[in-house]
Amino acid sequence: MEGVVPPGTSTQSEVPKPTKEERVDYMNLPCPIPYEEIHRESFMSLKPELFEGMRFDFTKLLNPNFALSHSVYMGPTAIPSQSSETIKIPTAQYEFGANFIDPKLMLVGRVLTDGRLTTRVKCDLTDRLSIKVNAQLTNEPHMSHGIVNIDYKGKDYRTQFQLGNGALFGANYIQSVTPHLSLGGEVFWAGQHRKSGVGYAARYETDKMVAAGQVATTGMVALSYVQKVSEKVSLASDLIYNYMSRDVTASAGYDYILRQWISNCALTLRAKVGYLLMLLD
Repeated sequence: MEGVVPPGTSTQSEVPKPTKEERVDYMNLPCPIPYEEIHRESFMSLKPELFEGMRFDFTKLLNPNFALSHSVYMGPTAIPSQSSETIKIPTAQYEFGANFIDPKLMLVGRVLTDGRLTTRVKCDLTDRLSIKVNAQLTNEPHMSHGIVNIDYKGKDYRTQFQLGNGALFGANYIQSVTPHLSLGGEVFWAGQHRKSGVGYAARYETDKMVAAGQVATTGMVALSYVQKVSEKVSLASDLIYNYMSRDVTASAGYDYILRQWISNCALTLRAKVGYLLMLLD
């Protein structure tokens, strides 16, 4: 009959109970990325490796851990000048390289026809402690340099100590304070130039966006933002301001993955627009 309600049912719609907000376990926060990579996503989108001229690279894999590489480059090279105009001279060079890659050891060496020798070493002493060495030897006076980094990866923090030629000392530390936010700082001393500095950084990231900011007593302020629109499209922007020289540089760009035909291999399209402004008193 009409108007008869079957037993066990209700005429009123059931109101869903509000879900309890997930509590943050501050004893199990994720480990942040290294301090020097807080702008990693925007750097990859807005500062890709570009060159002008012709370049040919060939790599021969001798065994699973060792490979040889050959590279030929022909094109203009910019040289510093006192005027605002860029001076370019035509150059051609050949580069020979050797790579050894192991799960706990990486050795990379390059030698060029102009006399430069570069090397990179990364050794994982433990699962948390690693040492990195970068060096360059050249015939030009005062242009050879080397730096040693000691990295320690904690449960929810990272720290790094730096030692380089020219009495260069540095240290940085970054700590996760929430599941999405990490804060850090750095100090350095360049004894050869009698300069020191302190810097601070913050990074906030989710599944859809990454925002980072950095400020230092040297006059540098850097901001970056990356928004993931879809699985194939992401937008990136950055702003760099030097309050000592009053220079402002801003750029915006995007990444678009055109096609993925092989596992872990994709064709990516990148575009960038930049703007430089000098503020006057």
